[in-house]
Amino acid sequence: MSLFISNAHAAAGQPAAGGGWEMLIMLAIFGLVFYFLIYRPQAKRVKEHKSLMSMMAKGDEVLTQGGLVGKIVKISEEKDFIVISLNEQAEVTVQKSAVSAVLPKGTMKSL
Repeated sequence: MSLFISNAHAAAGQPAAGGGWEMLIMLAIFGLVFYFLIYRPQAKRVKEHKSLMSMMAKGDEVLTQGGLVGKIVKISEEKDFIVISLNEQAEVTVQKSAVSAVLPKGTMKSL
């Protein structure tokens, strides 16, 4: 029967007690990695997007997150919505936060 099951032996003594410093150092390292690899870059992107939304003006050509390219016709400051003209006939109302980039002037004509 002991062919497949190994025999259990009792431990020789007390295990070495750690002071807990290793665990605290490990947690601090994980905290630093989390801050520099996840939180800090995300906060930077949010800050850049907020400055982009505040810098938008009438006549700017923008790209939305849905892939629409158009020119800003109207900006509603109190409701955070903008009206984008896709061409001469079509206009779309979107939230300011849906704009992912402000394009250089003349981009729509080159498409």
